[in-house]
Amino acid sequence: MISDKMQEAINQQINAEMFSAYLYLSMSAWCSDKRYDGFAQWFKVQAQEEMAHAMKFYDYIFEQGGQVKLLAIDAPKAKYASLMDCAKKQLEHEKKVTALINGLMDIAKKEKDYATDITLQWFISEQVEEEKNAEEIIGKLEMIGDTGRAIYMLDKEMGKRKFEED
Repeated sequence: MISDKMQEAINQQINAEMFSAYLYLSMSAWCSDKRYDGFAQWFKVQAQEEMAHAMKFYDYIFEQGGQVKLLAIDAPKAKYASLMDCAKKQLEHEKKVTALINGLMDIAKKEKDYATDITLQWFISEQVEEEKNAEEIIGKLEMIGDTGRAIYMLDKEMGKRKFEED
């Protein structure tokens, strides 16, 4: 049985994961509007991943005999200055999510909630990958600068990403 404190914190995390999906859909829409179709695809897949993460937490609460409480989702930013702006905002956001998940782990350890501890280990590993992906995109954008052909090639590369549920 999940504690009330842990349940409340995970319900808040579900909200954070759903906001992440909204944020990445917003970035995808901005990219589509600017005709960066590959980046739009990449961010759309990122949004799908975030919803899958929310659903993992959602299912976990029920597996532990708890109750899901869905909270209002804030509207994300809709306009970005550039692809680099999107990438930097993505990294900033992923670092925030990492801190939130680390906070969940702190609660699990304090409450000696070993089942949640084990579940959160997957999310901690996932956040390492999320931050790495964002840093790689920033690195590629820094390397190529504003070169039209290079942006075109990177956009094509980004568009190859497909959603694969973990």
